[in-house]
Amino acid sequence: MNVKEIMDTEFIAVSANMTIIEASIKMEAHKRFTTPVLDNRKRLIGWITSLDVTRGFRENHKIVSDIMHSKNDIVHVYENEPARIAVLAASKHKVVSIPVLDSEDKVVGEVRTFDIVETLSKLYEIKVSKIFEAVVNELKGVTWEELMEASAIITKRETGQPVTAKEYEQRIKKSTFGEAIWATGGLEKFFVGFIAIGELVIARKVAKARK
Repeated sequence: MNVKEIMDTEFIAVSANMTIIEASIKMEAHKRFTTPVLDNRKRLIGWITSLDVTRGFRENHKIVSDIMHSKNDIVHVYENEPARIAVLAASKHKVVSIPVLDSEDKVVGEVRTFDIVETLSKLYEIKVSKIFEAVVNELKGVTWEELMEASAIITKRETGQPVTAKEYEQRIKKSTFGEAIWATGGLEKFFVGFIAIGELVIARKVAKARK
């Protein structure tokens, strides 16, 4: 998934010579707390927030260029970069939104924390069985039944509770990715268990081939 797949393309922009009053009216009308400042070629030259606007009024500034942050001080990402770059940047810098640029440094969208949360929410709702189906497609020669048998063995090893391959299959068809992460104690533990299943199913496959 790339940045352009999660960005908001319906963003607003202001110019450096726009008055702060005009900028505040535009931001209020579109319910935006942040907005990029663009030149006449739609390239990013600055960034303002609602807090900057408030400061501008308090300090009697007149135009956007008086209150904007320069491009060098702005966290930004490119549309074809992996989406995780935007997620990590938002987390690290604690920003509400991040401008997205194309190869010519023109602003083509914004990644908002809202967009990130919405995307992650959708990922969390994926059924665990879908992840296992992807594993079967990648592990050539491994059947669904073999993967379920290995999963049941690993589950018993980790929890001490016996479970059949069929019971495990029914469980992952009902559970979402988010529920599985909470149940296993976190993302890291979920994937550690997932790796263990993969290792076991391959080891059983190799042992069977040697007989």
